[in-house]
Amino acid sequence: MRIPRFYCPQLRQDQQVLDLPDTVHRHAVQVLRLRPGSVIRLFDGKGLEFQAELTQVEKRHSQVQLMTAIENQSESPLNITLLQGVSRGERMDFAIQKAVELGVSTIVPVVTERCNVQLKQDRAQKRLDHWQGVLISACEQSGRACLPELAAVTTLDAALAGSTDELKLVLNPRATQSFNDLPQPQTLSLLIGPEGGLSEAELDLAAQHGFTALQFGPRILRTETAAVAALAVVQTLWGDLA
Repeated sequence: MRIPRFYCPQLRQDQQVLDLPDTVHRHAVQVLRLRPGSVIRLFDGKGLEFQAELTQVEKRHSQVQLMTAIENQSESPLNITLLQGVSRGERMDFAIQKAVELGVSTIVPVVTERCNVQLKQDRAQKRLDHWQGVLISACEQSGRACLPELAAVTTLDAALAGSTDELKLVLNPRATQSFNDLPQPQTLSLLIGPEGGLSEAELDLAAQHGFTALQFGPRILRTETAAVAALAVVQTLWGDLA
């Protein structure tokens, strides 16, 4: 039986007893209906993970006994930054969720020319909070103990200028190079356009910032499919999926 995992940033190495945070309590007790004696796993998002036993369960409060520190080796040796063009609703959620499962280190939501989402300041923060929840859930499910960084929503120009990775890639159906033409990197930035794709001017801008355009098969992929497929390829070639 799979042991439930919960993100708990309050976790510390020197603890023996821990009062569960409200969000973890609600999920564990009110949703999963766990009872005293149930075994769970807690991780702090920075690599620390413990197996724990529920010892006290009340309506609005629960407590665990920390049992065994777990050595978690789920992080990829390839440091990947995903520059993801902002798309609508479930498509963006899907891209973020699968990117976390596939081992990215950083996700940068990027506003581009063809984005169909209007993100003013208040709305941008609400979307970031929502995406952070998607990211945390994906970590809990996939077994990762380190939470990827979710950057603030930014412009394409700023995202490109801030990229300092060893290899920088962007998908372009008209490119001639493929993944097999490239040397193995230690750090990688991958730019994925939104639902409408990247404009020619944006592709030119990416090239000016050192991004290599790659051709990725004979078919046009949706933004969320492109992110998943490309991440699976780079992790197979240079990461930990081989």
